[in-house]
Amino acid sequence: MAVPRVLVIPGDGIGPEVTDAAMYVLEKTLDMYGIDLEIRYAEAGDTAARKYGEPLPSETLRLAKNWADVVLKGPVGETARDVVVVLRRELGVYANIRPARSLPGVVSVAPIDLVIVRENLEDVYAGIEFSVPGAAFAVKVVTEEGTRRVARVAARYASSRSGRVTIVHKANVLRVADGLFRDVARRVLEEEGVAVDEMYVDAAAMEMVRNPSRFDVVLTMNQYGDILSDLAAQVAGGLGLAPSANIGDGKALFEPVHGAAWDIAGKGVANPTAMILSAAMMLEYLGYREAASRMELAVEQALAAGFTTPDLGGGLSTMDYARAVAKFIQ
Repeated sequence: MAVPRVLVIPGDGIGPEVTDAAMYVLEKTLDMYGIDLEIRYAEAGDTAARKYGEPLPSETLRLAKNWADVVLKGPVGETARDVVVVLRRELGVYANIRPARSLPGVVSVAPIDLVIVRENLEDVYAGIEFSVPGAAFAVKVVTEEGTRRVARVAARYASSRSGRVTIVHKANVLRVADGLFRDVARRVLEEEGVAVDEMYVDAAAMEMVRNPSRFDVVLTMNQYGDILSDLAAQVAGGLGLAPSANIGDGKALFEPVHGAAWDIAGKGVANPTAMILSAAMMLEYLGYREAASRMELAVEQALAAGFTTPDLGGGLSTMDYARAVAKFIQ
């Protein structure tokens, strides 16, 4: 079996710090389970733009497309669109996976345990915009094939959970575009044997705060998913705890959902939980499910035991927190 190849992009701001912490935990996990990964590092983001004149250097993109099996990326700054959106498009990672769940020792708005499966390449985020004097337009792109493939991903996640998917849309207003997404998604999910219900996006946002246990797997469009997944992360306790995966056919990109947090960069106080959990999602994708589960459990055990960074009321540095998590792995 070929050794999986991982391209690590530390990113900007607190990115290198949380990446170092996550790699420390990952390496302890790999050692414990005897897992071999071939790991290389590359640059992207604001710092890369200043250094090379472009936020996503051609060598980084080449490695991501032609060398790596998966990419593990830290947060980037103002050039996020030029890095993240381009990487997603170039790698063809059409499904964005955003779990949100309450963690031990972390105050959440309400108990929550759900997964948002977001179409990742279409909608208004396709970036088709133009203007005429006095007006500007953004084209909302929804295709049958784009909807079918992300719906199949949602069905796979549902099959390992409750077997239930909620389609979130706004087809009562956007009858053509959202109507196509709803109808195609429903057909695919029903063919896959998944229980299906649906909800308008504004009602879903309200319900996700009021009664998040109403949801298990949520399937939605790109812009709605971007907004709802951040909302769900805050219900769970904050963006610092929120990992994500971007999955396509043969390629995947894993990243925390928070920003570069330049205001605390270099202070050693950033919370690396989201980056650690993103690395765990990467291991699961690569087929190392036991190791991935162990990483997730170690995070839960560390938090439950009171090992926290300042954002959660604790006093641990970024690396001290990583060491605490690693001890629970060992």
